[in-house]
Amino acid sequence: MSLATLPRLRAPSTLVLGGTLLALIVVAAIVGIWVTPYDPTLFAVRFRLQPPSLAHPFGTDEFGRDVLSRILAGAHLSLATGFGAMAISLGVGVPLGLVAAFHRGAVQEVIMRAVDLLIALPPVLLGLLVLAVTPPGLFKTIAAVGLVYVPILVRLTRAVALGLLEEDFVQAARARGEGALPILWHEILPNAWPPIIVECGLRVTFAILLGSALSFLGLGPQPPASEWGLMIAEGRDFLTQAPWVCLAPGLSLCVLLVSVNLVGEGLRERLDPHLQGRGHA
Repeated sequence: MSLATLPRLRAPSTLVLGGTLLALIVVAAIVGIWVTPYDPTLFAVRFRLQPPSLAHPFGTDEFGRDVLSRILAGAHLSLATGFGAMAISLGVGVPLGLVAAFHRGAVQEVIMRAVDLLIALPPVLLGLLVLAVTPPGLFKTIAAVGLVYVPILVRLTRAVALGLLEEDFVQAARARGEGALPILWHEILPNAWPPIIVECGLRVTFAILLGSALSFLGLGPQPPASEWGLMIAEGRDFLTQAPWVCLAPGLSLCVLLVSVNLVGEGLRERLDPHLQGRGHA
């Protein structure tokens, strides 16, 4: 095996490892909605703060609820936050980026100045501003996190589209008399997807982390929901007495973040033309 083949082997292995971990988490999330070892909302005070054991592999919390059951039942909340937020960012950011690239002048200026304003705000602060004016909840958290990453996708889509507008196939479409919408839909968008998908794969990690941070601050799903960030917040008062209450959801969140990051990195190495060229060098 030559050294030149190593970059080409690295991307699939990264993608397979991350995809396998993520698939296991997704399966656990789907199963956890319907089947858990114990009722994740059932109080059993006489079993409160029990250490990990065969009966309770991750221990119990301050109300005697099984931590493993709560992690399984809440896995879909963290997944929904990350991937739901990226879906919103894609749905809003990509069209705005295409419009800003194709229509110069006042339209571009309005879109890009609004993007600059949103990027100037720290992500957590922007999320807090969105959620502060409405009661907290899962869908509002997803919308807030999605809004945070809209400016990034607008700028990326615009940059990619500006480069594609100079390509010969776009000039040929213009020469055929095609309008703005057909050119954007049939010529620009299909060729812009690879870098956009890569960016979304990497940003899902930050979206999950931001959603958990907002839940930790009490601005996400409310008790008795078992969202992992909320579980960490609820268990912080027992960190010295019963560290497993915080440690179990924290480690679960870390595994989720690592798996999503591996998938994003694998996609980047597979789809990035610069890295592909380096692998064939």
